[in-house]
Amino acid sequence: MDRTQFIITTAIILFVAFCLGWFAHWLIHRFKRVSQADMDQLERMSQELHEAEETRDQAITYLQQREAELTNQLAQTEAELRAAMDGLREARQEAEEMRVYAERH
Repeated sequence: MDRTQFIITTAIILFVAFCLGWFAHWLIHRFKRVSQADMDQLERMSQELHEAEETRDQAITYLQQREAELTNQLAQTEAELRAAMDGLREARQEAEEMRVYAERH
């Protein structure tokens, strides 16, 4: 095999290797291509996720507000209960004093 035949053979082998590589690349990208329907579905899913996150944030905010309202209402009710119990205690003391006073006279 002389030098010219060796160069031609090497060039042909390299060209065939290049063609096989290009074909493999084309074939892989042909099967991995994302269709427009898949892109639309991904877009819809991302929109639904965004809406779900907004709904979750609104629910958390509502629950925090409601918890603050209920805590405030509970504190007011407890204060009213203490005031009522103090008033009842004073009324019982007055009633006892009146009873003792009435028994003396």
